[in-house]
Amino acid sequence: MKEQILSVGIDIGTSTTQLVFSKLYIENRASVASIPRINIVGKEIIYKSDIYFTPLISNTEIDADSIKKIIENEYAKAGIDYKKVRTGAVIITGETARKENASQIVYSLSDLAGDFVVATAGPVLESIIAGKGTGAEQLSKDNLKTVANLDIGGGTTNIAVFKDGNLIDTTCLNIGGRLIKFQEKTNRIIYISEKIKYLLEKGAIRLKEGMLADAGELDKLMKKATSILDEVLGFKPVSPVLEKMLVGNDLKRNYKIDYVTFSGGVADYIYNNNNDDVFKFNDIGPLLGMSIKKFSVISKDKIKKGKETIRATVVGAGIHTTELSGSTITYSPGVLPLRNIPILKLFDNDQEENYEMLDKVIEQKISWYLLENEVQQLAISFKGMKNPSFKMVQFIAKKIIKGMQKLIVNDKIIIVVIENDFAKVLGQTISRLLNAKHKVICIDSVKLNNEDYIDIGKPVADGRVVPIIIKTLVFNS
Repeated sequence: MKEQILSVGIDIGTSTTQLVFSKLYIENRASVASIPRINIVGKEIIYKSDIYFTPLISNTEIDADSIKKIIENEYAKAGIDYKKVRTGAVIITGETARKENASQIVYSLSDLAGDFVVATAGPVLESIIAGKGTGAEQLSKDNLKTVANLDIGGGTTNIAVFKDGNLIDTTCLNIGGRLIKFQEKTNRIIYISEKIKYLLEKGAIRLKEGMLADAGELDKLMKKATSILDEVLGFKPVSPVLEKMLVGNDLKRNYKIDYVTFSGGVADYIYNNNNDDVFKFNDIGPLLGMSIKKFSVISKDKIKKGKETIRATVVGAGIHTTELSGSTITYSPGVLPLRNIPILKLFDNDQEENYEMLDKVIEQKISWYLLENEVQQLAISFKGMKNPSFKMVQFIAKKIIKGMQKLIVNDKIIIVVIENDFAKVLGQTISRLLNAKHKVICIDSVKLNNEDYIDIGKPVADGRVVPIIIKTLVFNS
């Protein structure tokens, strides 16, 4: 029998705010005599909201009350009771995530979040979600090709690169459609983001707040921005300007890109023959899209159209953020859901796991999170052995307990996340060694990295699995 989970995706972006509701279908794919294997076997969008301009009080502050009203109205139009929502994500993205009151929006929506909806943002996660939402990940998987998706929003361009269906690289650039805004009807420049002033300076482009839009100068800026996008993908030699436009790390560019897809509001002006007024939205979004279409050196046979453009991120948030744990798990009653738990990955991906030193490694990494000897809730993560003996499970459990003493004495939950499939016996062993006096969560079939955060939802499928969301950053800085 299939079980349905109702999911919501909410995207509060630099330019637009929107949401989708979806159904996720989960099913046990194992035979009757086998250990259950619960998988997400289907995803169906059941409602797409209208697309709203993100309401702002000023250039540095989001209008939280208006955001909440938009979301409440769309819940009502969809006929969705927030108490029935089980998973999904609220994503505050791009320039909006840098606003002074971004975290306030999270709390203002908390009563609409159901049991397990999280607020998250960050260029890496946003890149991944948009790449999945637009279909770049699936295109890469179906064709065994390397596909780069450029999600061009109002404040940033988030890039995710997929090879054979696997994420291999991400980056983010300060290039977007709302970095310059115009006064309605007059086309006078009323706002230029600090993020784009470097491009103006380096290109000797004469654009200032208060002046009327100059078509020639805007054209020079758009060509410069388009060139930066070509450079970051490796289609043109890299200039010193690229480094200044990056948010975080650059792409590695040690691979050949076969296809390029675009998402975000600007994408419609790349794919379609729009003859609208270029100042239709009182920003540079249409101009940027038209410039990419006209001046980019990316060959036309490499450009593919995804399933979603402006809705890519919200669709990704609604149906592509949730994963399921393995079905052999342990969790103490009443501890779930949990949100925004920092991950301590004990060993790097290319590092051999030393179980003799496990307690020392845990102690060292926990010390990173000590603030005046106060310990916050953490989770440890490692790959683990395949088919360990019971004696080895006991040894690992004792090492974990010893290493996590600071959390135990501070009454924190012991949370262990492993890749290989023995979480149930490991969690039960830890609990037994602690005389069942301490709360324990042990889940498997989940791969994590340092600087990840994890949310663990309420159990589904008769308690055999838990939905999880893995996040790279909680908010942009």
